[in-house]
Amino acid sequence: MAKCDICGKGVHFGNNVSHSHRRSNRVWKSNVQHVACKVNGSTKRMHVCSSCLRSNKVERA
Repeated sequence: MAKCDICGKGVHFGNNVSHSHRRSNRVWKSNVQHVACKVNGSTKRMHVCSSCLRSNKVERA
């Protein structure tokens, strides 16, 4: 799974906890998109999370 090139957000790990309190591994995947962005006037394809896209931290090409 890719990480955001802007903020570094990636996969988070934890546990599923059942009703009997047995634990198994669990993964939360962040919403990372592969988009074309403007960087220093040129276009570059980057991995960017949806929160960075919404907050206008990158300019889409």
